Amino acid sequence: MRLITFIFAGGVLATVVATGLMAQLPAASVPAAPAASRAVASAQPRPAAGVAGESDLPPQAPPVLFHIGPLPITNSMVCTWIVAAIILVVVRVTTWKGLKEIPSGMQNAIEALVEGWESLMGDILDRRVTRWVFPFATTFFIFIVISNYVDLIPGVGSIGLGTPVQHSLLPFAVEHVQKPFFRPPTTDANLTVAMAGLFLAMSLFWAVRYNGFWGLVKHVFGVKMETSKWLYPLFLFLFLFIGTMEVVSILFARPVALAMRLYGNIFAGETILEMTFHAKSFLASVALSTLAIGYESFVCLVQAFVFALLVVAFVGTMCAHPDEEHSR
Repeated sequence: MRLITFIFAGGVLATVVATGLMAQLPAASVPAAPAASRAVASAQPRPAAGVAGESDLPPQAPPVLFHIGPLPITNSMVCTWIVAAIILVVVRVTTWKGLKEIPSGMQNAIEALVEGWESLMGDILDRRVTRWVFPFATTFFIFIVISNYVDLIPGVGSIGLGTPVQHSLLPFAVEHVQKPFFRPPTTDANLTVAMAGLFLAMSLFWAVRYNGFWGLVKHVFGVKMETSKWLYPLFLFLFLFIGTMEVVSILFARPVALAMRLYGNIFAGETILEMTFHAKSFLASVALSTLAIGYESFVCLVQAFVFALLVVAFVGTMCAHPDEEHSR
């Protein structure tokens, strides 16, 4: 019944992917290291095999796999396309023969999740705002949770190009993967910043659409309490200061919090997994990796939910309920 919203959400997802592509463009302009610096770096000793060292940890900047014209394609971008394709295929398959009045199977499960999430949003947002934000926040949640769980797929971060192992029985064995073919999309700060920028643009659009331009200005800077005419100038100055802080929060603090919280948690989880995989003892590596995978499975789900819920909450502060406006 509500699955048609996912089709609209596909457009939002395409915008996220396109914005992530544009965010990768500056990577091509980074100058190469001088020859002398490369010689010094190559002369430095590397950590021994089996010891978790700096070379075993994932780099902050995703490596470039190839170029499409002037556009560098990184391993995180490849995974972003794969996640987007999975979402579109699942939505298409579940709606291939149309929607049933009495749902069953996958349609029943998805509709239950959709209706529960929409009910939760209805407790926070006005009904009209819920219709706007619901496809947006739901798409963010689905995209982020799948992107996060990419980190737990075997081979992600460990299959790629590197230094070949001499005299190995495996034909493509490498000592250290220097350029992995795949990387979780949300461990790339370019993507999380792009999603936060998209949220900022849409939240401002919805706030102006709901309140009107001058209504939004009054909502941010207006005096939000009843007072006497003698004290009104004092409270006006106070709420102008509070409104200025609110503008800083809307334009800077909230997008940064969204982007850096998601990126920091998922990148930290990827780093912890790499460290546990390279422990000195095999038994210690298995035990620590099992604990890390269990913890990371929980974190991946929670961070996706927190991101989507913060999107709803931040929009709710800018699009207040009508009864709240009358109570002031």
